[in-house]
Amino acid sequence: MGKKNLPLYEQVEITGFAAEGKALARINDIVTFVPNCVPGDIVDLQITRKKHSFMEGRVVRLVRPSEKRCEARCKHSGVCGGCKWQILPYEEQLRYKQQQVVDSLTRIGKIELPEISPILGSKHVYAYRNKLEFSCSDRKWVPAEEFKLLNEALANDQGLTTNDLLANGIGFHIPGAFDKVLDIQECHLMPDINNRIRNGIRSYAKEHGLTFYNEHTHQGLLRTLILRSNHRGELMLIVCFGEKISDFKSQISDLLEHVHRSFPEIISLLYVENTKYNDTIGDLDVKVYAGQDYIIEEMEGLQFKVGAKSFYQTNTEQAYELYKVAREFAFDQGLTTNDQKPLVYDLYTGTGTIANFVARQARQVIGIEYVPEAIEDAKANSRLNGIENTLFFAGDMKDILNEQFIAQHGRPDVIITDPPRAGMHEDVENVILNAAPQRIVYVSCNPATQARDLQILDAKYRVVRVQPVDMFPHTQHVENVVLLEIR
Repeated sequence: MGKKNLPLYEQVEITGFAAEGKALARINDIVTFVPNCVPGDIVDLQITRKKHSFMEGRVVRLVRPSEKRCEARCKHSGVCGGCKWQILPYEEQLRYKQQQVVDSLTRIGKIELPEISPILGSKHVYAYRNKLEFSCSDRKWVPAEEFKLLNEALANDQGLTTNDLLANGIGFHIPGAFDKVLDIQECHLMPDINNRIRNGIRSYAKEHGLTFYNEHTHQGLLRTLILRSNHRGELMLIVCFGEKISDFKSQISDLLEHVHRSFPEIISLLYVENTKYNDTIGDLDVKVYAGQDYIIEEMEGLQFKVGAKSFYQTNTEQAYELYKVAREFAFDQGLTTNDQKPLVYDLYTGTGTIANFVARQARQVIGIEYVPEAIEDAKANSRLNGIENTLFFAGDMKDILNEQFIAQHGRPDVIITDPPRAGMHEDVENVILNAAPQRIVYVSCNPATQARDLQILDAKYRVVRVQPVDMFPHTQHVENVVLLEIR
């Protein structure tokens, strides 16, 4: 069936949520995925994709809004791709996230479970992030409604062209389009300083003729802006340039000096030349224009050095709640280690935040992580805090964590594991089963892959506690911490 022949259905009720934060409806017993809706909405629905087992659609008319629906705070809601659940009250968001954990562990894991604890909600639902990344584009993308207004402006001013009106934006890539950037005027995920910096740089660049990046030609000076903040409100700004810095020295220095003078909150002003075909800066040389090359984050008296390439949980306050849960699960009553502190392995340790956070309760913490730069950060954070009972190793988890490694460093009493969204490799799970620690604390950002892994660990372990934690209000994402004890 061609796209022109795809049907329009009227008076369709939205009944739930599915993966990726999309809403869910059933039309003639076919599951249909719909963005920007909440359960209880009645909508007219244009089908945009039809397969044998499912359909996708978009709302052409909101016939009757759900009683659960609320007004989005952000003017870009429903367009930029972030904060998809702004139209749902936060209590409802938490309810659906709790259900997501329950459904994943029961339907995928299919193992015996204790009662799942109520989800820990975020104290702040706006201005909770400590990092944002904005893309620069020489041609901004606008939604259809705004494009109509632009065409009206063109009709009223013969001196304007479409290119004039669409030129140069800084914002977020819209979902599913690497080359389409929505020009962002406001974002409520960080304090308002993020808006003043981004909008100020855009204005300066336009006034002074700086070029913006083009994803097709891979040309343009302004490419990305990365903004980080700490609990004190101190900021790091990394300006990524898409052209050779040596060719634009005066323009670049003038821009950076303008930013340095205009925003004293930025204590770490950095820049990098990125002429690659991707936006990552992990393999690039980051230079300091003003201030230092890091900011300091604090947690329970510990200090963590956060650099341009460091990983740090993006919701600082909730990261603390998450780590407290992990620590409680690892060390609460019932753990017997012959009157000595336990040996802890921290798998996928990142920059060693959890490892250093629990080091006081452990005889030793051994952290393993794939990224060498992250391990250097982990070691630096141990030194910064005078922690001497940590050891860190860089390399592929399935290659490092083997029987020889355990024989050399000791059989762990507790394993804390916080893998990426894909979960743990089967080889890693087998080594964990053979190592047979008394406890496993499994921190996950994807309850579906966590459930799959728990099914494998079920051979020797039983799940005794489950605690969901919401790190990302207004999104479908949820963290989940599970405590397993050996049978």
